Amino acid sequence: MKKVKSTVVTDPIADMLTRVRNAIMARHDDVMIPASKTKLAIAKIMADEGYVTAIEETKDEAGRAFIRLTFKLSEGRQRVIQGLRRISKPGLRVYAKSDDLPKVLSGLGIAIVSTSKGIMTDKDAREKNLGGEVLAYIW
Repeated sequence: MKKVKSTVVTDPIADMLTRVRNAIMARHDDVMIPASKTKLAIAKIMADEGYVTAIEETKDEAGRAFIRLTFKLSEGRQRVIQGLRRISKPGLRVYAKSDDLPKVLSGLGIAIVSTSKGIMTDKDAREKNLGGEVLAYIW
């Protein structure tokens, strides 16, 4: 049996976005990400907004949970996700009020915001008049 080395990640959301970015650059159809509730919430937002086609929760031989994201393709096998950026980092948290939430590429992209009512897009947070921590941009 193969022994797997465990790694400690100080910023799991940045790790998730980096795995997605690397998979897109390598032209993979999907990517496996270690699972957590926050990452699953972000993945569901990506699916709702049309950036990924499928989310599958799986476990490996050791019993660790993973999330498999299958990327959505546009015409010409181009990925729908053009870019990802982590905004609020462990060393510098970025918060915004509901009326100060950023619009990514004038509304063509989304900002993922962690609010008191859960993780949601900037559009949903504006509708519900909620501010919070701006986690990432996706366009």
